[in-house]
Amino acid sequence: MRIVMIRLAVVVAGAAAAAGAISALSLAAQAPQASQALKTRFDVLITHGRIVDGTGSPWFRGDVGIVGDRIVAVGDLAGVSGATAVTEVDAKNLVVAPGFIDLLGQSEFNVLVDNRAASKILQGVTTEVTGEGSSIAPVNDRMIQEGAANARHFGVAQDWRTLGEYFTRLEERTHPAINIGTFVGAGGLRTYVVGKDDRPATAAELEQMKQLVAQAMEQGALGLSTSLQYVPDRFASTDEIVELAKVAARYGGVYFTHQRSESAKIFESLDEVFTIAERAGIPAEIWHLKTAYKANWGKMPEVLQRIEAARARGLDVTANLYPYPRAANGLDACLPLWVREGGLDKMLGRLKDPAQREKIKSDMADAAATTWENQWYGSGGGDGVMLSSVLAPELRKYEGMTFTAIGKAMGKDPRDAVMDLVIADRGESSVIISIMNEDDVRAGLRHPLVGVGTDSGAQAEDGKLSESKSHPRAWGSFPRILGRYVRDEHVLTLEDAIRKMTSKAADRVHLSDRGLLRPGMMADITIFDPATIHDVSTFDDPKHYSAGVTHVFVNGRAVVFNGAITNARPGRALRGPGYGAGRPQAGSR
Repeated sequence: MRIVMIRLAVVVAGAAAAAGAISALSLAAQAPQASQALKTRFDVLITHGRIVDGTGSPWFRGDVGIVGDRIVAVGDLAGVSGATAVTEVDAKNLVVAPGFIDLLGQSEFNVLVDNRAASKILQGVTTEVTGEGSSIAPVNDRMIQEGAANARHFGVAQDWRTLGEYFTRLEERTHPAINIGTFVGAGGLRTYVVGKDDRPATAAELEQMKQLVAQAMEQGALGLSTSLQYVPDRFASTDEIVELAKVAARYGGVYFTHQRSESAKIFESLDEVFTIAERAGIPAEIWHLKTAYKANWGKMPEVLQRIEAARARGLDVTANLYPYPRAANGLDACLPLWVREGGLDKMLGRLKDPAQREKIKSDMADAAATTWENQWYGSGGGDGVMLSSVLAPELRKYEGMTFTAIGKAMGKDPRDAVMDLVIADRGESSVIISIMNEDDVRAGLRHPLVGVGTDSGAQAEDGKLSESKSHPRAWGSFPRILGRYVRDEHVLTLEDAIRKMTSKAADRVHLSDRGLLRPGMMADITIFDPATIHDVSTFDDPKHYSAGVTHVFVNGRAVVFNGAITNARPGRALRGPGYGAGRPQAGSR
């Protein structure tokens, strides 16, 4: 006698779509009895799937029912008479998982250019967390002007100043395919209040930054972020960050960081992360965890041990990474810190001064540099730095070339080529840098405390976002893990990989209604073929979508169906725990 297990939740959202609404019930009964009790019409019914629910538990065979924007049932639904659906998806031989959450998506601007978020949804990503160091808001007129060239190029009207205004723009005019949640970036606040000068904030300036953190938290920021390798975040003291993080903590926020050093001073940098978490009383996460530059390869196990030790003494610290041995950032990050201090115009002035250029070249070749992360030297010089994207069309001929090759093409030292391209593209160029070791990537990926983020904005094979090249992590991070590291190399199990991509990520940023396949949760769902899923994008030929993702649902609507992008744009702004709150009392959590 077959037993049917069905769990349904009261449907609040989407009741209009579910004529004859579903009452809450929990049945463990014989099939004929269950069929009499269950008389409902789903908007979407996913059948015969291999369900990996996001908890890390073993997969099971079953179905998922959706009404409106929520999951209302998980179990053996297709075999129960009376259960019908407007849309039915046969997931036989496919994995049905919660929608993937990109813990460093970087698409807050890109979705304003192309709301499909194409390279992300075709990886199965349904939600992005963004706002690394310098967030999309708050901004003032000076910051708007600094970003004007990029905005003009992509046809984006910069008509927001606060995070609340950005979210309104996102929901009322942009209508993205994916959900977007963001941090408020401490570097952006420093630019807003202090500028990009290398000096401590005054007491009045720190107070203004704290007020901006509070405002952003009340408007929906997930917490505070830093990007401490870059200008102007680099100029913030630990004490300054602690004070800002305390404000985020009072609203229930979290602290995410690109830590101050990923190379020679990585252990000191970890200690700073732990100090901020402890003194501010805030959960912390390290973005794109790595042990950079050849001298530090092999240190990942010790890095992970130190995170474990911090947790053992009561600090809620975790990390995430992307599954590639090369990183990416701005070309100007190859320049010494003192060159970048003060902003674009001051930097360009120094680069045009012959005497200062010679000092810059000397500093770039300095193996003993300790005041900045010397990514030029750490990448092995011109052979390890590849130009990936530019803003100026006349420079596009150099994309995909290393700076050794660009220097030869220009007839000059590769370091001079770096400086001349920074000048010509006014600091807008990006590079891919060879700084990591595959064994360290694997060690981080398999560790239970480490999640997943692409550290890249959405790209596309067509339209404005297809003009330049990019890091393949923007196109293939999640399928690369599921194909290469799960199916082919068995670095981790399918269930644990999906846990990292879903419930672990949701927990870190307090998205309590996403990340699991459970009744009552939002219907963000990714369906893929475990036998064929893989990344297609490469460093030499990046502009290719991943393969193997067949269906993606965001808030109950299909943004990918039978492997093709649909016209649905159901993404939402995901606001943090302080949204709509009045100012909390000092010291409250």
